[in-house]
Amino acid sequence: MPIKNVSVEEASQLLEEGYVYLDVRTEEEFDAGHVPGAANVPLLVSGSPGMQPNPDFLSVVEKAFEKDCKFVVGCRSGGRSQRAAEIMAQAGFQTLCNMQGGMAGARDAFGRPLQGWTARGLPTEAGAGTGKAYSDLKG
Repeated sequence: MPIKNVSVEEASQLLEEGYVYLDVRTEEEFDAGHVPGAANVPLLVSGSPGMQPNPDFLSVVEKAFEKDCKFVVGCRSGGRSQRAAEIMAQAGFQTLCNMQGGMAGARDAFGRPLQGWTARGLPTEAGAGTGKAYSDLKG
């Protein structure tokens, strides 16, 4: 099934309908502020040199969620979440939406700004969250 690109507003509506928000930013980014109720599985982790692919990304997602779970996947601007959704689709996850603009915003293919979750004034929460932080899901 193809990955559907959704706006921040569409993502918010999907979450109200029961979709799971999978935040693929780093643990530090997640702790600083995220969509309420989000689960965190970083696509990239700190390594030498710089950021490296998280070798446990897919195994943690597969352990924590069923393949028929409905996801909105998000990150800072929409790039990492697109890649994460592609990896998940290849592994058999069926309902995947990439939130364009992410938390911080981005630009579309024509250079027009896309406001992110926070710029739209949508709710956020900080901290690891109970049971949905990467350390909990990886456990």
